[in-house]
Amino acid sequence: MKKTLLSAFALLAGLSLFAQKPAGDPKGGISADMLRQISAAYQDSPVDKALRNALNAAPLSTLATSTGRISMIDTHFSDEVKTKGRTDQHSSGRCWLFTGLNVLRAKMIEEHNLGAFTFSQNYLFFYDQLEKANLFLQGIIDTRDLPMDDRKVDWLFANPLSDGGQFTGVSNLVMKYGVVPADVMPETYSANNTSAMSSQLKTKLREDGLRLRAAKPKELAAMKQQMLSEVYRILALCLGVPPTEFTWARYDAKGEFVSEKTYTPQSFYQEFIGKDLENNYIMVMNNPALPYGKVYEIDYDRHVYDGQNWVYVNLPIEKIKEMAIASIKDNTALYFSCDVGKFLDRKRGVADLANFDYESLLGVTFGMDKKERILTHASGSTHAMTLIAVDLKDGVPVKWMVENSWGTGSGYRGNIIMTDEWFNEYMFRLVVEKAYVPADVLALMDQKPTMLPAWDPMFAPEE
Repeated sequence: MKKTLLSAFALLAGLSLFAQKPAGDPKGGISADMLRQISAAYQDSPVDKALRNALNAAPLSTLATSTGRISMIDTHFSDEVKTKGRTDQHSSGRCWLFTGLNVLRAKMIEEHNLGAFTFSQNYLFFYDQLEKANLFLQGIIDTRDLPMDDRKVDWLFANPLSDGGQFTGVSNLVMKYGVVPADVMPETYSANNTSAMSSQLKTKLREDGLRLRAAKPKELAAMKQQMLSEVYRILALCLGVPPTEFTWARYDAKGEFVSEKTYTPQSFYQEFIGKDLENNYIMVMNNPALPYGKVYEIDYDRHVYDGQNWVYVNLPIEKIKEMAIASIKDNTALYFSCDVGKFLDRKRGVADLANFDYESLLGVTFGMDKKERILTHASGSTHAMTLIAVDLKDGVPVKWMVENSWGTGSGYRGNIIMTDEWFNEYMFRLVVEKAYVPADVLALMDQKPTMLPAWDPMFAPEE
């Protein structure tokens, strides 16, 4: 009875506050009267005191964990791409590169009967950073007649270089520079921990950008080449010198010697992969904030100056799932990106909307849908992984699995399992081989793309 009376009193008190005339400052600030009414709305109940004590000692995510979801989710999948080994990007934003190479690795291992095999991420990362430096410097040359406060010029100086990226970086870099096995150009400390090297490169490039804007037109080409020579030196010191030729001994899945041969990075790619990455794939997006069936291009969203901007077709989620399922069923992994941090239980490696109940913990509601989250910057694609499995029940997907690049000790055996409901809400991008793309979707790619600006928040580099 006492508890009932207290609850009734609290309810009446709350209603009386709503009945009061708002005490806002006419200039839009928080007045003393408004603050009094706001603070009076907080009752500081025994439950609130208990929650406050708990939150002083534990993370929000721990206290919001739904006890009904603690047990491990079912790990059976009806269809799964054959893969071997897991990679680790460490403290770097190279998920896009690991993901793209992992897609190629899975196919190479299966087609050539290899054991666990990994391409050198460091080799392509070297050229990625060199190409991005050139992209920035040439961009500064192209815009040197614009004022410093022009939006594009400002964006270039704010983003001279990063270690993040997306699939066109993989396709352009691989087709231009080839690939090498991991032991030919191993990871270095700076490859695994990119922040210090990146900071120095960005500072140097910004300084170089100012010099280019002040230079005479006839001096620009020679100056840019000298600047790139300095960038090359920094990369060589931090990452090593990329090989132009190497000898590789091939062993099969049983560990038995097959052959030994000398390759260039380009000849190695042609012998073991051989596909035209720039023309064999399309990129699709599920972005309900933009019209479906339309093709978009993102300005400066490329890694190579003379390469391709990211071009994609925006599609309903169900259409994307159809292509993903067809690819997985044919043992072909896909480049996949999402808002990985939302509702992810990192320890178990499970992404599920029911993992955490922040509404009950905090006493508020979170009601935005996917479109509203995109428009308000509450959600966007943050991380790329390799889509390798789907679990179908009567032809309908109930969960999916991606191979991650956070090491074998993370998540579920280095993977993340996603419920189909989570997939609907936080999956954004997929790269699909054209063999698995319906004719009507391929036809959409004939449209002239709508150009979107480089600073569109939906297209920040995946890290």
